[in-house]
Amino acid sequence: MNFIPLSSSSKGNCYIVESHGVAPLLLECGIPIKAIREKLNFSLSGLAGCLISHEHGDHSKAAKDLLKAGVDVWTSEETAEALEIRTHHRTNILRADNQECIGEWAVLPFDLHHDVPTHGFLIGSPNFEKLLFIPDTSYIRNRFEGVNIIAIECNYIADRLSHNIQSGAIPQAVGRRVRRNHMSLDTVIGMLKANDLSRCREILLLHLSDANSDESAMLKRVQEETGIATYIAAAK
Repeated sequence: MNFIPLSSSSKGNCYIVESHGVAPLLLECGIPIKAIREKLNFSLSGLAGCLISHEHGDHSKAAKDLLKAGVDVWTSEETAEALEIRTHHRTNILRADNQECIGEWAVLPFDLHHDVPTHGFLIGSPNFEKLLFIPDTSYIRNRFEGVNIIAIECNYIADRLSHNIQSGAIPQAVGRRVRRNHMSLDTVIGMLKANDLSRCREILLLHLSDANSDESAMLKRVQEETGIATYIAAAK
């Protein structure tokens, strides 16, 4: 199983999950469909489908265009309603803690804590590998075992955010919203340590804040705390 970032930022999030001999799965579609087509060599027909975690545009921008292009979209009922795609025949509704088969992928959605209804996904491949995908959330209560790849939002460093608020670089209201809806580096490390990492070979940090993060510091800290190869999810 491979997790391939196509885009990962507040400007747009989009990822591909691949496994040998299996139709790939698109995770999020927060960039224009033209960009998705270009990154996938202008071929969407081979996709098993697209999972959308929540309604925000940087995760869902191309939803309607993907449906028009014949790609099945899987998301929560609340997100489908917000995106006005609920009645499309290629829209499929996901419910938290109910596993679905999407092509040859086993997908278990679970609830996250954001300012709109949001799902994370535990994705299993036919060769029994597991990907844990955690997008925008302030924290996570779930615990997981036997995961091979973890792709997790790591939005900000608490001290850097506090400094930016105190200096006036970021309005206090924006700072409060970041803290309420996104995970800090410390929260991510706490979550990782609370889970079984015995089979995890790779951690990818998603959706870093432009102003409130530090790539090198985040990479170093996560690798030191977990002992697992860690990367920043950047477009290939």
